[in-house]
Amino acid sequence: MRIDRPTPTSATAGFLRRRAALPIWADLSWRVALVFGLIGVVLLLHWVGRDGLKDNYDDQISFIDVLYFTTVTVTTVGYGDIVPVTPEARLFEALLVTPIRLFVWLIFLGTAYNLFFRNILYRWRMARIQADLHNHIIVTGFGTSGQEAVNELLARGADPREIVVIDGSEKALQLAEAKGCNVLCGDSTRDKTLKDVAIHRARSMIVSAGRDDTSILITLTARHLAPRLPISIVVRNEDNELPARQAGATTVINPVSFAGLLLAGSTSGKHIADYMADLAASGGRIKLNERPVRAEEIGGPLSAIRTGLGLRIYRDDRPIGFWEEGAKRLQTGDSIIEIVEGNGAATDE
Repeated sequence: MRIDRPTPTSATAGFLRRRAALPIWADLSWRVALVFGLIGVVLLLHWVGRDGLKDNYDDQISFIDVLYFTTVTVTTVGYGDIVPVTPEARLFEALLVTPIRLFVWLIFLGTAYNLFFRNILYRWRMARIQADLHNHIIVTGFGTSGQEAVNELLARGADPREIVVIDGSEKALQLAEAKGCNVLCGDSTRDKTLKDVAIHRARSMIVSAGRDDTSILITLTARHLAPRLPISIVVRNEDNELPARQAGATTVINPVSFAGLLLAGSTSGKHIADYMADLAASGGRIKLNERPVRAEEIGGPLSAIRTGLGLRIYRDDRPIGFWEEGAKRLQTGDSIIEIVEGNGAATDE
C-alpha cells in the first residue's frame, strides 16, 4: 500500500516553536530602543569626560564634536586620515552617513542571520520549549477535526502551552500558534518529529491527519516510541477502524458513524441528539467525566457515588454497566464514568 507522507511547507520546518510573548512591533521597538539607549550612554560618558578628548582642528570640544566622536566610535569607522573639520560636515556625518553605514551592516548581519544564526536561535528556543514539555497533549494534524479538538481542550481549561500541534502547513500552524500552542512544522510519521515533541513524556495524543492511511501510520510510529501513551485517532472509513486499533490506537473515532448515530437517535426522540451533544460539549449543562475510584468508595456500589451519576466502570479495560453485577461492588483500580454538572448549568435560569 502506498502512503503519501505530508510535506512540510515552512521555512522553519523541523523547529518546535511557540508564540512570542511580545508582538513583532514591540520586539522591534525594544531592540531599537536598546540601540539608541546604548548610544546615549556612550554619548553621555563622552560628554562628561570631554576634557580627555582633543580636536585637532580647533582644540575645542563641542556637543556636535562629542556626537560625531560617539557615532564614529560606536560604528568603529574613521581612522583619522580624512576627517570632517566643520560642524556642518560632522553633523552630516553623524546624522546621515552613520545611519547609512549601520543599514549596510544590518544587511550583512541579516544575511548571516538567515544563513547561520537563525538556525542556532531556533535550536536554542526549541531546546527551551522541549525542556518544558511534560504531561502535554500532542495533536497531529490541524485541519477541521484537529482545530475543534484544540478549541474544546482550551474551553475545558487546558493551558495552550501544554498543547503541541504538528502539521505540514505553515498556514494551519499560524492558527494554532495564535492560540498560544506550541507548534512544529514536520512529518508526524517520522520518529524524529515525534521525538522532537517529547512524545515519551506526553499525556495523550490526538491523531487527525486527514487521511486514514497517514493517521494509522502516525499511530504505528507513536506506539513504538511510547508504548503506554493514550492515542485517539480519527478515521473516516469504517473499514479502517480495526486497522487503527491494531496499530495501537486507544480510542478510534469515526465522525461519520457518530453523526449517523445522532441522526438515527433523533428519529426515536427529538431531544436525544441534543442531550448527546450536551454531554460532549464543554459548555453544556452536563458533561461526562472519567476518574479513578476513591478509597472511600471501594466496596460500595456504583450507584452510591456522590460526585455524579455513575454510568459505567472499567475494570481491567473491561466495561461494566451500572446495571451489571460487577457494578454493585467497586474495586481498587476501577475507572468510573459519570455524568457531572457542566459549565452551562451555572447560567441556566
